[in-house]
Amino acid sequence: MLYDFDPTAMKARFASAPNLPWTSEPQFSFSQANILYGMATREPVFQQYDVAKGKLSDVNDASKCVKLQSSDLGHSVTVSADDNRFMSTLGPQQDKNYLVYVYDRTRGCRWYNTQTGEIGGQWGPKGTISPPDRFLVHNSRLAKSGKFVYVTRGGGPGIGQGWVVWEIDTMNVGVCPRGCKGHHVLGYSHILGPSGLSHPLDVWLRPMNHLDEPSPLIAGLEPARNFWYDSHYSWNNVDPNDSSPVCFSTYRPTNPDVPGKQLLVTGPWENEIDCAETDGKGSKVWRFAHTYSTARNGFWSSPRGNVSQDGRFFMFSSDWQDQLGKDPKNDKYRIDVFVVELK
Repeated sequence: MLYDFDPTAMKARFASAPNLPWTSEPQFSFSQANILYGMATREPVFQQYDVAKGKLSDVNDASKCVKLQSSDLGHSVTVSADDNRFMSTLGPQQDKNYLVYVYDRTRGCRWYNTQTGEIGGQWGPKGTISPPDRFLVHNSRLAKSGKFVYVTRGGGPGIGQGWVVWEIDTMNVGVCPRGCKGHHVLGYSHILGPSGLSHPLDVWLRPMNHLDEPSPLIAGLEPARNFWYDSHYSWNNVDPNDSSPVCFSTYRPTNPDVPGKQLLVTGPWENEIDCAETDGKGSKVWRFAHTYSTARNGFWSSPRGNVSQDGRFFMFSSDWQDQLGKDPKNDKYRIDVFVVELK
């Protein structure tokens, strides 16, 4: 479903529900406001939809580049900031997918088989990667520059702790050496996410071609005394220097599910919408709003959010401490979408 948003009045209005044959998680273009990208449901085809004209068109069919099984499909899509490169994982389903597929509008296709370690396609060096790392794919994302792909494991032995980064134009596949837990997000040349070592907001920023050189975003954090919270990051507002603040939503899955009862808080930045400095000049954190999530009413009741491309707004989901009423169809507490202005 598509909505129009009035940034002055802070109001959203339903626009249309185009019948698009897509899988989950389409993506808006970073350079063309009316273009929305998606992956076809029944075949591994990148497509684009012009919101203004209501026109759907194909971009690339992966089956014309690489041999696939009849059960192999495309799963979500990410696109570079210049709209030139597209990426999706191919295979039967999440945690069983095995192919990272990249399409370049100018050069054609390129792929990385995570199960065999083989890299091939219509351009770039081909062969088998040197790390003996073999696994199935849980998730993958393309950097805004179009030069790197972040891949998280879904199964298989592997040699790393959680994920790898493929430098697309090369045979280089870097394995995360330490501090690899949690949800990560990509800029143009850096990857950012929690280390999972001493504190929930012990966030590391790493060059994607040197994963062993992390820099902490927030200096001087004391080790957490016990479990705090989980977090999700969004960097749609990132600039080519990877210096725009990263924004994120946090929640505690043990929050009370009694309407109006005070949330569990043991420290700053918990159950909040925040942004953090990434330019290396300091460790400032901006605190904007509370998420009011119990995280107990299904996947989307935990506040998974996205910052707007201009960095002005943050949109997230929440069950608002069970105060939104119940859905009469299933008698479960409702989940809504909220937008907070970052000022």
